Amino acid sequence: MQFAMTEEQQMIVDTTRAFVEKEIYPHELEVERSGHLPMEIIREVQAKAIEAGLYAANMPEEVGGAGLDTLTWLMYEKELGRANYALHWTCVARPSNILLAGSEEQREKYLYPCIRGEKWDCLAMTEPGAGSDLRGMKASAKQDGDDFILNGTKHFISHADIADFSIVFMATGEEETPRGPKKLITAFFVDKGTPGFSVREGYRNVSHRGYTNAVLEFDNCRLPKSAVLGEVHKGFQVANDWLGATRLQVAATCLGRAERALQHAVEYAAERRQFGQQIGKFQGVSFKLADMATELKAAELLTWMGGWKFDQGNVTESDMSMAKLKATEMLAMVADEAIQIHGGMGLMDELPLERIWRDARVERIWEGTSEIQRHIISREMLRPLGA
Repeated sequence: MQFAMTEEQQMIVDTTRAFVEKEIYPHELEVERSGHLPMEIIREVQAKAIEAGLYAANMPEEVGGAGLDTLTWLMYEKELGRANYALHWTCVARPSNILLAGSEEQREKYLYPCIRGEKWDCLAMTEPGAGSDLRGMKASAKQDGDDFILNGTKHFISHADIADFSIVFMATGEEETPRGPKKLITAFFVDKGTPGFSVREGYRNVSHRGYTNAVLEFDNCRLPKSAVLGEVHKGFQVANDWLGATRLQVAATCLGRAERALQHAVEYAAERRQFGQQIGKFQGVSFKLADMATELKAAELLTWMGGWKFDQGNVTESDMSMAKLKATEMLAMVADEAIQIHGGMGLMDELPLERIWRDARVERIWEGTSEIQRHIISREMLRPLGA
């Protein structure tokens, strides 16, 4: 494992950071204050991202993506993570890797248009009664001849309001296991406008303003069998095989925001004077900076190690959970301390710190709560001992 970036990785990092600072930062304040991301801004930034070769960079070269390895992709995600989430996620889109699981006909209809920036996808798993416990989902799809009929509700579905289609996970039966009945899950493509499928406005969120969530309703929504992604009853297998390193991605974007917050704190501590000297000379401030930098570096090393091991084919769930846990908890601490160093100014929206502080809160919840990550890590330690 190398601790220095290759020339190609450094070029990608520099290009992405320059793009974020030039094309995304100028729109942040408008989106943060309005809570809305206008389509004209989306299309403007999207066109520039496509021209710069940054769009759909997570996808393999053979389908039109950049073909980045996982470690390099995480470095790219870190740079995007510096900016308002709605702007970088929507305008510099990374279609879900699960689209690669589709047949060639499904790729033509869904994957390739997303890579070209003609369509957006969204992923629908979470329900009001099934978050971390996805096996507890109530939304179901029942077979009727060659069709499936979908009923139920999904919520917290990110950017479903602009998505042209949803990848929806539904319970399609049960199987007996030594631990009792377990639900079988199937993934479906559902196009916007399909009869019986509706998208309504979700909840107002303190984090990631402009990055919307929606509620999906299915009322006797009929789909042909060709809408199944992967195999019937094999939805979890499809997700595990094709969703990719999503927890490492969350960790990487947290690194970018933490680095931005720390940079502001260091510069302010070097410039701001109180009691006749720069506040960075006071241990109450300088020790905070030292702790922030150390925690950031530790989270970065865990994330890069996870990405490197993913590329080697020997990453474990615990590796990814450790990175996600450390990076999200670290971001919360760094954002809070950066505001403390700035005092009252840290809470003003002229600086990005109050946004980073707000945004940090959701990172410990989505893609598996901190408690779920701790469960995964401890389970991997205890299982070999029979506990």
